Amino acid sequence: MDIHFSRHARRRAKLYNIPESTIRTILAGSDLGVGNHELIREVAGFKYPIRIVVSVEDDKMNVITNYSLKRGRTP
Repeated sequence: MDIHFSRHARRRAKLYNIPESTIRTILAGSDLGVGNHELIREVAGFKYPIRIVVSVEDDKMNVITNYSLKRGRTP
């Protein structure tokens, strides 16, 4: 599946020091159907969980945004 990062998502990843490879790994391990999805995952090396908002269309994933949750809220 092709994964595309929006400009906003690339900027948020840089701001919160989240590597693209980490986001790709999380998305590869998720079985998502067509539509909009919100994923919250605990990732080793990060103090807080990471939230990823993604839109799935046919064979393409568009990462809309991703950021670290400051309040430590879990799914």
